[in-house]
Amino acid sequence: MLDRWQALTRYVNDGRIEIDNNIAEQALRTVAVGRKNWLHCGSDAGGERAAAMYSLIGSAKMNGLDPFAYLRHVLTHLPDLPITRIDEMLPWNVTSALATESA
Repeated sequence: MLDRWQALTRYVNDGRIEIDNNIAEQALRTVAVGRKNWLHCGSDAGGERAAAMYSLIGSAKMNGLDPFAYLRHVLTHLPDLPITRIDEMLPWNVTSALATESA
């Protein structure tokens, strides 16, 4: 341990360095848990659909949205939306619409 003391205490001298990697581990936890679940998707197409849903939910979370409210909004408005306006359903474009719906 003494041979690696400088690397071990590097975070003390640089405030940008985290003392542990908990943030990265927690971000990857859903992938690790999901790995076993993905075995039961049934087909490649099922796996692709699951990946699309995980991406939508993850994007909603990253944009500070409630994933359930976001998916409800998208699934409610998607049938009436022309394909040329599909980008309006992206999480960063839906934030204001969700705020007015919840008000």
